[in-house]
Order: sequence, then C-alpha cells, then structure tokens
Amino acid sequence: MHRTLEGEVLAHHLTEDERLIDQSLLARHGRSSRTLVKDGVLRLTIIAIAAGGDMPAHRAPGPVTLHGLEGEIVFIALDREYTVKVGDILVLAPGVEHAARSADGGVFLLTLVHPTAASG
Repeated sequence: MHRTLEGEVLAHHLTEDERLIDQSLLARHGRSSRTLVKDGVLRLTIIAIAAGGDMPAHRAPGPVTLHGLEGEIVFIALDREYTVKVGDILVLAPGVEHAARSADGGVFLLTLVHPTAASG
C-alpha cells in the first residue's frame, strides 16, 4: 500500500480500507488502526474501536478531524462527551487532550496535521 502522495491525486475507498483493520489486534487490545497516508505534515489513519474498547487520553500537536464511518464512538475532550456517528465529523484544535470509547464498536477516519513532521 502506498502511504505517500505520489503524484497529484491519491484515491481511497474507505469501505475497502476498513477491511485492512487487524481483527486479532482489535480483539486483543480493544482497538486497531491502519495508516492510509503519511506524507509531510499530513496523516490519515483509519481506526477501529471494539465493543467495550477505548483509547486513552492523549494530545496531538496539530489540528485533528474525526470522521465517523461505522457504529458510534464517544470522544471526550475538555470535560465534555461528543458522540460521533456515521457521517459525523468532530474537529479538535491543536493540543486538545482527548480520549475515546465505544459501547458497541465503531470505526472512524482520523486526519491529523503533524506540524513537527515538516521539520523532520
């Protein structure tokens, strides 16, 4: 799989990308992810959270978008809960601590601008 932009356009079919999620990791750790694009400052990652799974609190150095693809995922940011369903998008400013959990499981697309990647 090509993860960098090699030319002017890169097309992905997210329903096919969802199938790349490692089901054994998902079962074992409650979450699994697959990076689709890692090019300069841009990161695009598909992430699955198993039923009852969670993602501990963390921060990102740049702005983040979380786009619901399957199921429901609850994101916790700034002492507030945001339920993201299929088709919903949540946008977080740089440095905002956030965590996630899913009662029934879900998949989302993470887009991150990683400003420190430009210098490294």
